[in-house]
Amino acid sequence: MNKKIEIIPAIDIIGGKCVRLSQGDYNRKTVYNENPLEVARMFEDAGIKRLHLVDLDGAKAKHIVHYKVLERIASGTDLIIDFGGGLKSGEDLEIAFKSGAAMVTGGSIAVREPEVFLKWLEKYGSEKIILGADAKEGKIAVSGWQENTEWPVVDFIAGFHQQGITQVISTDIGRDGMLTGPAFDLYSEIQGALPGVKIIASGGIASMDNIYKLAEMDISGVITGKAIYEGKISLNEIEKYNQ
Repeated sequence: MNKKIEIIPAIDIIGGKCVRLSQGDYNRKTVYNENPLEVARMFEDAGIKRLHLVDLDGAKAKHIVHYKVLERIASGTDLIIDFGGGLKSGEDLEIAFKSGAAMVTGGSIAVREPEVFLKWLEKYGSEKIILGADAKEGKIAVSGWQENTEWPVVDFIAGFHQQGITQVISTDIGRDGMLTGPAFDLYSEIQGALPGVKIIASGGIASMDNIYKLAEMDISGVITGKAIYEGKISLNEIEKYNQ
């Protein structure tokens, strides 16, 4: 195993609790823990360095909601947190960074108000601003995945890459929370078209084998949630991999 990939666990928040949705459907929700900080500390204890934290209530409300949860995790751990969900204004961004986010992910805002997103990129730089490129059947979806567009994923990323974006989190919505394996073909396509983009794969991760395969493809990071919560991937396995 020569190539390494960064394994990034996900914590999704609804009502202050740690949950997972299936295919982005708010009606298909499983609560895994009432205390997100407890979950984050478990990850940290397993030697994990980075966390993907999503404010699902924020994504629905179209503004940041759970910044207090972010604050608690940021002050209670040393995890590098990338935060997303409902970030629609400069004010939302400031709250996120003040509350302890190291990076933020913008998806819907990049589709609806690209000029706002590009201002963020200019102000904070590509180390702190990640493009969220979430796909349904190869096309971009927005607003907590409640709305589909006709925009092909690769074209969408290419436009922002030309403007300086270097990191992209791309989730295949049809696979998210389904434990059916990630969208290898989609990531291959993005890589082939845009070799300069750091891709963080998300959605469908079901086993360490999936992660090894993404690593062999030279994907830079992988987000996994349900596979950990459902015991398909143990924190012990992640710890061993990281060592």
